[in-house]
Amino acid sequence: MSKDNGLLASVSDTSTESEFFSPMPEGYKKGKTRYCFVMGTVMSGLGKGIFSSCLAKLMQDKGLKVAPIKLEGYLNIDSGTLNPFRHGEVFVLDDGMECDMDLGTYERMLNQNLSKANFTTSGQIFSSILNKERHGDYLGRDVQMIPHVTGEVKMKLRRLAMESDADIVFVEIGGTVGDLENAYYIEAMRELAYEEGPNSCCFVALTYILEPKILGEQKSKAAQLGIKQLMQLGVQPDIVACRASNPTTDKVRQKISIYSNVPFERVISLPDSASIYMIPAMLREVGMDFEVARLLKIDDRIKLRQERKAWAKWCDFTDRIGSAKRKITIGITGKYTSVRDSYASIINALEHAGIALAADVKIKWIETTSITGENAAENLADVDGIIVPGGFGTRGAEGKITCIKYARENNLPYLGLCFGFQMAVIEFARNVCGLTQANSTEIEPDCSEPVIDILPEQKKIEGLGGNMRLGGRDIEIKPQTLAWELFGKANSVRMRFRHRYEVDPRYIQQLEEAGLVFSGKAPNHPIMQILELPSHPYFMGTQAHPCLTSRPLKPQPMFVGLVAASMQKHYPDEKLPDCIRAVQKV
Repeated sequence: MSKDNGLLASVSDTSTESEFFSPMPEGYKKGKTRYCFVMGTVMSGLGKGIFSSCLAKLMQDKGLKVAPIKLEGYLNIDSGTLNPFRHGEVFVLDDGMECDMDLGTYERMLNQNLSKANFTTSGQIFSSILNKERHGDYLGRDVQMIPHVTGEVKMKLRRLAMESDADIVFVEIGGTVGDLENAYYIEAMRELAYEEGPNSCCFVALTYILEPKILGEQKSKAAQLGIKQLMQLGVQPDIVACRASNPTTDKVRQKISIYSNVPFERVISLPDSASIYMIPAMLREVGMDFEVARLLKIDDRIKLRQERKAWAKWCDFTDRIGSAKRKITIGITGKYTSVRDSYASIINALEHAGIALAADVKIKWIETTSITGENAAENLADVDGIIVPGGFGTRGAEGKITCIKYARENNLPYLGLCFGFQMAVIEFARNVCGLTQANSTEIEPDCSEPVIDILPEQKKIEGLGGNMRLGGRDIEIKPQTLAWELFGKANSVRMRFRHRYEVDPRYIQQLEEAGLVFSGKAPNHPIMQILELPSHPYFMGTQAHPCLTSRPLKPQPMFVGLVAASMQKHYPDEKLPDCIRAVQKV
């Protein structure tokens, strides 16, 4: 038994004589890492990930090392098989973990590459426990929600703290406090705060202030009840962040303060913002970063000189938001256009590129299931460039091919991502190479000219979630191509993948002889990963998802190229830099 207050059993101490069960990684030092827990009340979708990442960024700017983690209540092992209509974009990490879109927010805001250690689900937690039970790790004890399930959660957080050497671990719990599947997560947080001791943890409740139009005033009762529910679970919030369309009134903040035992200055207003990148300034303005530092007694680790430099750099970026005089419209042609979260990373990548080039990028959503050769020109008449994003399945595929044909023939800047890369190959094969029956075996399994087919080694793997090329891969760049110029004349670049189908190597020579250039490929393998048309103002496609690695202060080059080329199309008389020079300028 540990001598530290007698609270924590060692990893091997699972005796039936003790009710203390809180396994810790070997070498873990209690108190070294602090924890900040972010939970939601009233409803989901309030922006817990945005709030948590922005607060983490402020602490990172102070010279503190931060590590985020998202705890999801669903029983899926990962997010790979979740429908974008239901859950938004599936974000892929460099190590191949398919996770929640909030991980993308953390990567962009913190400029960090995260890993599977930063994401967990109830499915992962329960699988680990059941495997241990089958191996006899619990020494005959009855395995229970408390202490074993909560112990597994705490172990996950402490491992992350050790592996990342973080000063603060930011823990976001998905959904809301009232969700049944979140009860054991919240209990684990309560236990962790108890075990780690005073000033080790900070609890933030993100809530929603209703403002019914018929009443014309803000109502806080739903927020009060949600916070009460959290307190009934044994958690006293230290900070309450009030989300609303408009600034939360002092009257409402006072009510919540009295009801929740949270000091008035720590009940903060978070109204809607034009850009999530303005939120760190909102939090900084009300002193939220210093409140957290004070609550966690971590002031002595702050590096003020580093903070000044980091904040000045960030302000240079945010000062450009909304100041652009030139406006362009990019069409996103897909089948999930009714749910904007399905394309969250693409939206962010366009915003990054637009800010870098002083362009206001508007998005036109184009549902491809209704696009035909007869109406393509009408639907694309008012866009300056188009993106065909990733996706799975047959619905809308022919509409995407039609849009690509229009872009190729009418010099409309084009960027194809993953599925959009494959559709560009099919379109070129049909209409330039004369392979009229060209298709993908995903769309037409028995097609006679399968220019896109599943990889041979992947055909051996069964199971919907287990046969994809996932995560970060190096791409070998062909010299003297547009891709080579875009990536700063680098010989290779790393991007992230999530796909099953590839260009069939049997057709590569025929496609290249007709004018298609494969400017990026897998090292030592005939796997084509970037294509371009030299005769076109800007026609590029990649089997990767470059949007996943775009960052506010380092926009992704292929998106910068698309935005710059679209600017030239919209403003042909202005002396704008071409896309290559624009990227190099960034």
